[in-house]
Amino acid sequence: MTLPNTPSYSEQLKHIGECQKKLSDSQPKILDAFDQLHRSSIADGALSKKTKELIALAIAVVSRCDGCISFHTHDALEAGANEQEITEALGIAILMGGGPAMVYATHVMDAMSEFKALQK
Repeated sequence: MTLPNTPSYSEQLKHIGECQKKLSDSQPKILDAFDQLHRSSIADGALSKKTKELIALAIAVVSRCDGCISFHTHDALEAGANEQEITEALGIAILMGGGPAMVYATHVMDAMSEFKALQK
């Protein structure tokens, strides 16, 4: 469950996308470069897109970035990650980030439940 006055993860995902569009209108070269970096980094290679999304999700947890948690939980699920794979990635995040990462890992659990409910 999200904290009071905190938008849902799907709302957060939508809001960030809208704000990125506004930023892109002002700084198109920077946002185009970031978009290219993102697409290139996440594309299948020696590691699958799913594996890369799980890595990004673990980094989002350790970095304590709820917006990143929204994006990468959504995208990990879209890339075919299941709950067990996501929770194992969270285990690595907790290993590397300690107590604060454990707290942010619970945010992923909320986000995952929300996105899975929206898929039904």
